[in-house]
Amino acid sequence: MAPYSVILICITLSLLAGSSATQDPYRRHVHRPCKKMVVYHHEILYNGSNAQNATATIVGEPDGANKTSLAGPIRFGDLIAFDDPLTDDNNLRSPPVGRAQGFYVYSNTKQPASWHAFSMVFNSTKYKGILTFAGLNMILTPTRHISVIGGTDDFFMHRGIASFTTDAVEAEVYFRLRIEIKLYECWKLLNP
Repeated sequence: MAPYSVILICITLSLLAGSSATQDPYRRHVHRPCKKMVVYHHEILYNGSNAQNATATIVGEPDGANKTSLAGPIRFGDLIAFDDPLTDDNNLRSPPVGRAQGFYVYSNTKQPASWHAFSMVFNSTKYKGILTFAGLNMILTPTRHISVIGGTDDFFMHRGIASFTTDAVEAEVYFRLRIEIKLYECWKLLNP
């Protein structure tokens, strides 16, 4: 009886040792994007004298502020609605591949940061459909990331990450972002 229990214990211990070595809980699963793209987001903020060119406007501001200039260096409390062109390159005059439509609110009292909720609406020969984004943009950080939380048509139920880098700034009126989009969950619409 004793030899069988010793053999059983040895087998059990060797199985446990083998399974813990193969199932490392700290091992990271490597994800590769199923779709990648880069677009340039151009925004022209309304400043009281550029109504014909403006693609964004302040729709809410802190008490005592106005709707033609941002509230101080931190901009806390400003709410901006936008309908901005997206291009394949960094030229504002390039043909648009889509529009970024939504809003952001300056939501940090210590440093410039804005919380975004918007969609990119694509209607070009390359892509058709909508990608939806939400997340915090820490403006002073060189590269910022926000979540891609869904999509339609060519982007049906896609999810991933968008990496923002500021490509150009002209005072408070114009800025351009380079946005690299990496989608890690891509579905195909079976019956379009």
